[in-house]
Amino acid sequence: MSERKAIAAVERVIVALDVPDMAGLTTFLDHLEGQPRFYKVGLELFVAEGARAVEVVHKRGGKVFLDLKLHDIPETVARAVTSATVLGAELLTVHTAGGFAMMHRAADIAKGKPGILGVTVLTSLSEEDLRADGIAGTMREAVVRRAKLAEKAGAAGIVCSPQEVADVRAACGTLVLVVPGVRPAGAALGDQKRVATPASAMASGADYLVVGRPIRDAENPAAAFAALVREVESALATT
Repeated sequence: MSERKAIAAVERVIVALDVPDMAGLTTFLDHLEGQPRFYKVGLELFVAEGARAVEVVHKRGGKVFLDLKLHDIPETVARAVTSATVLGAELLTVHTAGGFAMMHRAADIAKGKPGILGVTVLTSLSEEDLRADGIAGTMREAVVRRAKLAEKAGAAGIVCSPQEVADVRAACGTLVLVVPGVRPAGAALGDQKRVATPASAMASGADYLVVGRPIRDAENPAAAFAALVREVESALATT
């Protein structure tokens, strides 16, 4: 069995804890009934609650993907990564737009724990947004270019939309691919522009799916999570 297939489906669905404070976090975790294994703590929650949010997830037996999208000069990011290592997160994001030196320093400081992920292009952006910022080429070309830079810098993986997964997988075989912008068929897109279903993202080569609103806003979050896991299991069985 390949290393990719050895990861259990229940661990591949990372639940985004997109809540504003500790009260919201506790309520959401209660609604999930302990089913998920991996959770994303992002900017909103981390700015409000800091390390406490990570500690609460750990106390409930969960792994943490700390999504801070660090983007600053290499020394500042290196110091931030040093501080983040004590939190015990499994994954930590930096922006690939910060350049090779910044990502290399982050990966060198982390030494694999947390695994450094390079955020390529936000799933809320389109090719028109890239052109407005003077970025050449298509969206897929930009994402692959940044993924290759992250790989060269020693990052453990990258974050990209479902629409670029296959291209990145073909170009960068060693990277872990963490994919947001995942929506079950018929779900609202919100502010996401480059999306796909869980099955198609997994079939394209995603390792982990980050899912927020379709679980958080479901009438039964635990049932919504379980349904996503079943979809991932089915997709893995055919790849």
